[in-house]
Amino acid sequence: MNFITYVRQFRIFNFAIFDIAVSFLGMYLLSGFLSRMFLKIGVEIPARSWILWALPIGVLAHLVSGQMTPMTKNLLDLNGHYILKIVILAFLVAGFVGIRLVK
Repeated sequence: MNFITYVRQFRIFNFAIFDIAVSFLGMYLLSGFLSRMFLKIGVEIPARSWILWALPIGVLAHLVSGQMTPMTKNLLDLNGHYILKIVILAFLVAGFVGIRLVK
């Protein structure tokens, strides 16, 4: 068993802890670059917002690419998984706190 397979076997609510942690880490590493790009068009987005948007952007990316991960399937399920839906929505809304338009 290789390393990635091993670390992905640890799960919480059927979600791989490793995948979620890598998503947040990746967004943390990209946040400075993304913030600078948006600052060029006059929108100041703090790094904290990008980190909070890691899961909502990830779900959107999986939808667009057609990859139906467990989180994407659960989010689209109309008859359950309400805590997941609340968490994703809370991350999305909390990410908008601190965004400013600059001149």
